[in-house]
Amino acid sequence: MPLAAGLAAWNNLVVHRLPAPGSYVVANAAATATVLTAARWAGLTRAELGLARGSLPAGLRWGGPSGVVVTAGYAVALAVPPLRPLLVDARVAGREGADLAYQALVRIPVGTVLWEEVAFRGVLLAVLRRLVPPPAAVGASSVLFGVWHVRPTLDGLAANGLARGPVATGAAVLLGCLGTAAAGLAFTALRLRSGSLLAPVLLHLATNSVGLGAAAAAIRLCPAAVVSPRR
Repeated sequence: MPLAAGLAAWNNLVVHRLPAPGSYVVANAAATATVLTAARWAGLTRAELGLARGSLPAGLRWGGPSGVVVTAGYAVALAVPPLRPLLVDARVAGREGADLAYQALVRIPVGTVLWEEVAFRGVLLAVLRRLVPPPAAVGASSVLFGVWHVRPTLDGLAANGLARGPVATGAAVLLGCLGTAAAGLAFTALRLRSGSLLAPVLLHLATNSVGLGAAAAAIRLCPAAVVSPRR
């Protein structure tokens, strides 16, 4: 399927080659508009895409509490000293004030969450549900969501000095992609249960944006946990 191949290539081969940091948000916002326009042109309805206005209350009812649970989990991890190093990410070290706010309020919501939810739980899921039985559609979209994260997983491993060597790196990437595939299943379950794309958007926002803040707080509380990036 061209859409699936295009999504896999976009995050693993295209985005990291963009010339300027700010172009990430612009490029992904344009990609969001493009796939939505194509989906509507192809005849997919707002309801199929999870964008029906009538489904918004259900999306809020399901997504809101899910985001609260994730936020509470981060708070517990920060409150328990042995758990704080688990939140540390060297990519967040050195980011403060306006930069953190931009990442949490613009780059992640628009460049990551909106784009990924529209692409995977909106357009791709809707297309697959027209072609294959629902379980296969859910499984395929979630697996592709895992494949989507190959390059980000490699970047995270390198930045944090983890999994040195090809075997360890390969195993870590596989585990990371399996984890994001499982997250894709959870996001899709919320999308289907609520009928609204808002539900996975809220959970995804809490996971990424609140997670960024938690990582920054963990670095301040235990700076010794930050490792030097792999050369």
